[in-house]
Amino acid sequence: MDKLPEQMTVIGISKPGGPEVLKPETRAVPVPGADEILIKVAAAGVNRPDVAQRSGSYPPPPGASDLPGLEVAGTVVAVGSGATKHKIGDKVMSLTAGGGYAEYCIAPDLQAMTVPDALSITEAGALPETLMTVWHNVFERGGLQAGETLLIHGGSSGIGTMAIQLAKAFGATVIVTVGSQDKADACIKLGADHAINYKTDDFVAVTKEITGGTGVNLILDMVGGEYIEKNYDAAAIDGRIVQIAFLGGPKATVNFAKLMMKRLHHTGSTLRPRSAADKAAMVAAIEAKVMPLIRAGKVKPLMDSSFPLRDAAEAHRRMETSQHIGKIVLTI
Repeated sequence: MDKLPEQMTVIGISKPGGPEVLKPETRAVPVPGADEILIKVAAAGVNRPDVAQRSGSYPPPPGASDLPGLEVAGTVVAVGSGATKHKIGDKVMSLTAGGGYAEYCIAPDLQAMTVPDALSITEAGALPETLMTVWHNVFERGGLQAGETLLIHGGSSGIGTMAIQLAKAFGATVIVTVGSQDKADACIKLGADHAINYKTDDFVAVTKEITGGTGVNLILDMVGGEYIEKNYDAAAIDGRIVQIAFLGGPKATVNFAKLMMKRLHHTGSTLRPRSAADKAAMVAAIEAKVMPLIRAGKVKPLMDSSFPLRDAAEAHRRMETSQHIGKIVLTI
């Protein structure tokens, strides 16, 4: 194994602001702790929380790197004393609590997963954060079962495109909302049963029509705001709504009597502050239930675009146009 360099290039947030505040910096290559591994990063996924962190509205949790980047793929180049799952030379992909926009990144050994042959290393860099968010929220929190109907808002996003594939693989009917015909077409091609353009149609009316008036069993929502009450209207009796973001704002005026009348469950979660043990448990479930589908080539991230690490600002601009379909990745 080549000797590791002492310094590396990273993309730091020079001050809270627009994409232009993302600047290359030189930092020391980090040293893995007892249960950690050091990954030489080949690809780092770009996610909405990175944009929020850059703009100053999503600070990293205590002890996490101040650098953006919540998922990486690459090669293990050092292991901590207690790390037994992976060894030097392994190709892995992992969720991280931060620090992915860098040439080297620390990850907890138990959160990293072996990159299957069916994925390129760039695709692998686009997978962990999305896969864990979808698995936990749609299946663990949302309890999606075969034969049920799932409504996904933001169907063409990285999260949405992964949720379509997994829900279909596990036998659900999938309805998505999108903002353009291109996005609708992409979602249908991935397996969605119905795509609703929210700019031209009322998703509540259309979902009711599709479901013969009963409504949907589960809703995955990243919008919030005025969608909260609409979700209550679109949900079936005993329906579940899982909140994963609030792109439309975290506050709303809602008639909560609908919760009682329909016996709804409205829950939500965010991945980053969860304990290492929680995340390791999610990874173990994914390795058992989802990895066989990925190895078989039945599920893979839909890729929008990739940018060199130094062009992280351009990657953020692309995300903020909301024109992307699928995942945006930085390559190193």
